[in-house]
Amino acid sequence: MIWLAAALGAWAIGWWINSQLAHRPKTRATALAVPVIFGVTIIVMWEFVVHGLKISPVLLPPPTLIASTFAASTAILWEDFVQTAIKGALSGYVMGCGAAFLVAIAVDRFPFLKRGLLPVGNFAAALPIIGMAPIMVMWFDFGWESKAAVVVVMVFFPMLVNTVQGLEDTDAMQRDLMRTYAAGYWKTLLKLRLPAAMPFIFNGLKIATTLALIGAIIAEFFGSPIKGMGFRISTSVGQLALDLVWAEIVVAAIAGSTFYGAVALAEKAMTFWHPSQRART
Repeated sequence: MIWLAAALGAWAIGWWINSQLAHRPKTRATALAVPVIFGVTIIVMWEFVVHGLKISPVLLPPPTLIASTFAASTAILWEDFVQTAIKGALSGYVMGCGAAFLVAIAVDRFPFLKRGLLPVGNFAAALPIIGMAPIMVMWFDFGWESKAAVVVVMVFFPMLVNTVQGLEDTDAMQRDLMRTYAAGYWKTLLKLRLPAAMPFIFNGLKIATTLALIGAIIAEFFGSPIKGMGFRISTSVGQLALDLVWAEIVVAAIAGSTFYGAVALAEKAMTFWHPSQRART
């Protein structure tokens, strides 16, 4: 009962602090403090509830055990991170998004491709990753190449659809103005349509950041060398080493959040002039 009372007390303290911050002027510090306090409160409650209810570490390890396993397994976690996040997810992300961008330009230049390619793309985007991953492993072997191939398939069509839609986000008056300057297709594309499409392009890039890491991890469930986040999670579950599983989940969460944040910062730096960014500030 003492542990459960401590969990309720931690929740009450976190709630009170955040309610006080909510009544203060919104600054960057308060905007950062609220989610941090909320996250710390959840972790503290997790620790107290596990001890209070005497939950087995096999079912739900406490955060302190996860932290100690994380500290003791940094070499393994780093090797898995490089294999999955860098070799598999990042390489597939770059290839998939780059190819989608080039295809979007071709679709915009030749309208018949839009009528033929986009419906096929919508169909391919609906294919389940569980069905694609074993096929990619058979085609590209058990190395990181097969994981990158899965990521390419996952990120290609969201990026393609967002880019195509962004290239259409100009009105007739803007296009007529470019024609009065005797601007051809490519000059109009570079001077008007690509800048106007940047928010859509970055929206596709941000969606792809989450899909890339998920795709690489799941693909490793279907065949992988003896390293990688997906490989470690699947084997550790079989060994009932749930503390190592949660440590891998922490690494994946940090990697995904960092990846998304980097793309969001790049968007803010490159589209500072756009009304959507000015509205946020």
